[in-house]
Amino acid sequence: MPIRTRAGALTVLAVAALTGLTALAGPAGAAPAPAFLSAADLPPHPSSSWTAGEVTDGVPDELRLCLDEVFPGYDSRYRAFHTDLDTGARQLTIVTGTTAKAKALADRMNREIKTCAARLEQADPEVEAAYRGYGSLPVEEGARVHGLHTETGWGATDIRLLGVGRDGRTVTVVEWSQLGDFGDAPVGAFKKTTTTAVNKLY
Repeated sequence: MPIRTRAGALTVLAVAALTGLTALAGPAGAAPAPAFLSAADLPPHPSSSWTAGEVTDGVPDELRLCLDEVFPGYDSRYRAFHTDLDTGARQLTIVTGTTAKAKALADRMNREIKTCAARLEQADPEVEAAYRGYGSLPVEEGARVHGLHTETGWGATDIRLLGVGRDGRTVTVVEWSQLGDFGDAPVGAFKKTTTTAVNKLY
């Protein structure tokens, strides 16, 4: 029968404790998941409050309007927000393998949004679309804000604001939309929302 000394017993306890701490900490070197906006971070609505949905794997259908060709090959997560009226918002987050890939992805997203109005008109003669650029934001590795107005032959008119930002190898896209045109877009408040989205990632 083996004899267990006091020193041996203490060693066993120390190893067990370290093993437990390692298990609680998770895999070595695992990066934290990026955080998302909360409802309070969205541009204030004049007559309704925002409700935040759960964080979900995938891509919201609304972002496919301009960015559908960008997504194949990337794992992504998003959170959708809504009001009781006609205003909605979404945040999409993609973690790439390297900062170079993230920069290339963000650059491509900005290009796709800039050319989206022309592509929508080419795809459907019943759609008129217009684009406005609202400049860059000095947050982390940078962000840009865009505006897109669409009007259909059957009378539907929508305004969207989109922000694309990057922190290291993570890219996030924020979209706000409602019925209306450029005059209805809360550009200043949306710039604050986009800045907050990038700052909150990590």
